[in-house]
Amino acid sequence: MPKPLSLPFDPIARADELWKQRWGSVPSMAAITSIMRAQQILLGQVDAAVKPYGLTFARYEALVLLTFSQAGELPMSKIGERLMVHPTSVTNTVDRLVRSGLVAKRPNPNDGRGTLASITDRGREVVESATRDLMAMDFGLGVYDAEECGRIFALLRPLRVAADDFDDEAADATEGEL
Repeated sequence: MPKPLSLPFDPIARADELWKQRWGSVPSMAAITSIMRAQQILLGQVDAAVKPYGLTFARYEALVLLTFSQAGELPMSKIGERLMVHPTSVTNTVDRLVRSGLVAKRPNPNDGRGTLASITDRGREVVESATRDLMAMDFGLGVYDAEECGRIFALLRPLRVAADDFDDEAADATEGEL
């Protein structure tokens, strides 16, 4: 985990004040800067929690996704879609999991050009252990209670809908599907 900054002032609040003096009030600047810093902090914490398992958070997410699938396997294209990452990133992530013995790959019998990624028994053990550790540290969000976490999720959802991550109306109809 990165060393705490322990600054004697809030640099984002300071930047916000200087921004106001120079260009006027733009609350979205302070908000985005706070979100980006929060992402850095959280990613550092969760990566540190899964590092003992030879994982990054991205690899952990792929393992979790495979455990959520009925057969423990998914097409590579589906993994990229569900994790919302570029196909090259999926290939890199899955290949690293294969080298670690946590995932296996095989041709997709339903798609001559596609590949299936399958979680191994060792992958299932690792994801269970890593999940226990992440849950014990509240995924880095222990400073918030359950209600506040729900509000954060709800607050960010319209941004994701506006980015066309998913169809909000269709999502309500298909809740629970992988």
